[in-house]
Amino acid sequence: MNIDRIAIDSDKGVMSARQKGRELAISLGIAGSDLTLMATAIFEIARNIVQYAGHGEIEFRSIVQEGKRGLQIIARDSGPGIADIGEAMRDGFTTSRGMGLGLPGARRLMDDFEIFSEPGKGTTILMTKWER
Repeated sequence: MNIDRIAIDSDKGVMSARQKGRELAISLGIAGSDLTLMATAIFEIARNIVQYAGHGEIEFRSIVQEGKRGLQIIARDSGPGIADIGEAMRDGFTTSRGMGLGLPGARRLMDDFEIFSEPGKGTTILMTKWER
């Protein structure tokens, strides 16, 4: 298993994570609209890290499951956490001035999506895009 990490603490980190995700996905055979969808999800999650936690990291892992290759993305921060994940995953819910589409949008764009969060301890998001 190959693992790459990108520190997320500024717009530069957000863009670096998006680019690293694209590069790794291409090397795994993920292409076309799937590549665009995945890069958009990475951007949204990384931007949330900067906006709400200030800093964190995104880890990329090349994985194989049942003969299919995929890119697993693990986003971690030690920010304020999310008190109500169900509410945060609802379209339009926001605690800032945004449109409230970041988390639910990322969930729709990826093949697999899980979120774990504890108030005061941070958030971890695990998402995967599989080759077609």
